[in-house]
Amino acid sequence: MVGIAQEVAPNRYRESYGRYFEDFVVGDCYEHRPGRTVTETDNIWFTLLTMNTHPLHFDNAFAEKSEFKQALVNSCLTLSIVVGMSVSDISQKAIGNLGWDKIKLTAPVYVGDTLYAESEVLEKRESGSRPTQGIVTVRTTGKKADGTIFMTFERTVLVPKRGHAIDD
Repeated sequence: MVGIAQEVAPNRYRESYGRYFEDFVVGDCYEHRPGRTVTETDNIWFTLLTMNTHPLHFDNAFAEKSEFKQALVNSCLTLSIVVGMSVSDISQKAIGNLGWDKIKLTAPVYVGDTLYAESEVLEKRESGSRPTQGIVTVRTTGKKADGTIFMTFERTVLVPKRGHAIDD
């Protein structure tokens, strides 16, 4: 989503990203850019910071003996990257995430892979208890640069209606 410059005072503008509830249309698909190439440092730091002790993510000698023949990128890192890539389109204005569902890991990700993502709007409805907000559900797909789908998941977010965001 392209940033929109909003005038906040005479000759002063603030960049704003994200969508309001009214901007989501069921069936629309948003291609998230830029992509992201995963580095060895990304993988090792994330794995160790999250206390994941499986050597398949940080011990190359161990990983070479596996069916993959190389270290795997931690799937929680790939999930985090793909969610992050979708923020400017899906949840930049969100009040909060309501949940992730149906997370599927369909192909391995390796150091050096470049990741892209896209999200399709599955459903939207006005909130029953919050009249200035709505609930949007999307299916996000993570793809490698070669087109291989490595991940899918559904995410539901609480989104403000136009005129009711924090940055309005």
